[in-house]
Amino acid sequence: MRFTAAKLVTTTREQRMDLDLATVDHLLSTTRAVRKRLDLERDVPRAVIEECLRLAIQAPTGSNSQGWRWIVVTDRDKRAALADMYRRGFGPYLEERIAGRVDDVGQDSTMARVAESAIYLAERLQDVPVHVIPCIHAAGRPEGPGLYGSIFPAVWSFQLALRSRGLGSVLTTLHLAHADEAARLLGIPDSVEQVGLVPVAYFTGDDFRAATRRPAEEITYWNAWKS
Repeated sequence: MRFTAAKLVTTTREQRMDLDLATVDHLLSTTRAVRKRLDLERDVPRAVIEECLRLAIQAPTGSNSQGWRWIVVTDRDKRAALADMYRRGFGPYLEERIAGRVDDVGQDSTMARVAESAIYLAERLQDVPVHVIPCIHAAGRPEGPGLYGSIFPAVWSFQLALRSRGLGSVLTTLHLAHADEAARLLGIPDSVEQVGLVPVAYFTGDDFRAATRRPAEEITYWNAWKS
């Protein structure tokens, strides 16, 4: 089904009030960062990516600027080049962010799982069938919340749309240490900033579960910061 702006905004009041909250809540609470369960053997149709992007660009954007751009990479050689850039950024990240926090794998099972999952993706990124690089026109705009707030809501909407169609994804940023090299590879102009790389594939296995999080009440402060 092809979504147009007209079709997306012509829902009736009754339809808006009749959202299936159980389904919506399940989607929001179980959309995970998927690495080890990406299906590296199954092709992803172009039409599915385009459908998800049509939904993604309904996200809010600062001053309605709509400066987002999306580069979808399916070419095998270009995926291999991007994976190489990713791995060159991955080594320092693993040492500083993960290995540095786990003296003994057995001491922190959560961090150990994160490290194992991250290594798995780094070794196989070139085999993930679709790489999506979200970009935003940055010329004349200072970096900071205003710039990134105009692209990341759309990125998350894209990932939710993928999830609802049986695809997994994860927002990564490690190739950005070599963003200039990626720009040359993909012909990205200097006025456009890459904000990440989203590997996309169908996911394997059963459905996902909600993650363990601290209670929202413990991390939510009303009217002033709470020590």
